[in-house]
Amino acid sequence: MKEWTGKLGEKDYIVRVLKEDSVEDILRLQDLVLETLINNDFLSPVTKEEYEDFVSKSLMVGVFVEDKLIAFRALAIPEIDEHHLGYDIGLQREQLNKVVYQEITNVHPDYRGYGLQKKLGAIVMELLDASPYTHVCATVAPFNIASLKDKLSQGMVIGALKNKYADMLRYVFYKKLHGDRKIGGEALEIHMDDTEKQQQLLADGWIGTSIVQKDGEWYVTYEEKGTYM
Repeated sequence: MKEWTGKLGEKDYIVRVLKEDSVEDILRLQDLVLETLINNDFLSPVTKEEYEDFVSKSLMVGVFVEDKLIAFRALAIPEIDEHHLGYDIGLQREQLNKVVYQEITNVHPDYRGYGLQKKLGAIVMELLDASPYTHVCATVAPFNIASLKDKLSQGMVIGALKNKYADMLRYVFYKKLHGDRKIGGEALEIHMDDTEKQQQLLADGWIGTSIVQKDGEWYVTYEEKGTYM
C-alpha cells in the first residue's frame, strides 16, 4: 500500500494505512483529544469495536512521527438501515451500497496548526477516486468551524441539516465521486444559527457550498443544486 511523507516543522512524518495492531494507539490518541476538547458535542467517541471494523473492513490512515501515531482519519462502510446518510441526501436504497462515510479525524494537540486534517482529507479523497464508490458522506456539528472548513475544502457540500446520533444537530455533507459539480446561479447567506431557514432551503433543493464570517458571525452560503447529485 502506498505511503505519503512530509515534514511538520523540523520533524519528518509518514502517512500509511492503519491495521489491527494500531487500535490501542488509536484509542489512546482519541482519549487524549477528548480531554482537550472545549465542546464535547463536536466529537462523538468511537468504540474499540468500531475502530476494529474500520481497520479490518474499511480504511483508516494515520500520521506517524518517530513511530508515534499523532493523527488519523477513518472511512467506514455503513450499515444499510433507516439511519443511512444516503437517505438524508436523497439517494434511493439501491444506491446505498455505493456510499462510504468519512468518519472520525483526530489530531494530537501538540501537532495542531499544521493542516493535518486537510492533508489526511486529501489522501482519503485520492484513495476514493480510485474506488468503486459513488458518494462519500459525513456529518459535522454547526459551529465546528475547523471541521466545516475541512469538508468544504474537499469539495463536499451540505445536503441536509437534521438531528442525528441521539438528537444532536448535524450538517450532512456529501460529495459525488467521479463527477463534476454544476450549481445554479443564485446564492443566499444564512446565519448558522438559523436552523429553520437552512432546513427550508435544503428541503427546497438548495445545497450549502461555503461558510463566511462577517462581523464575528458565521454564515452558510446556499446555492441552488443545479445538476449536482
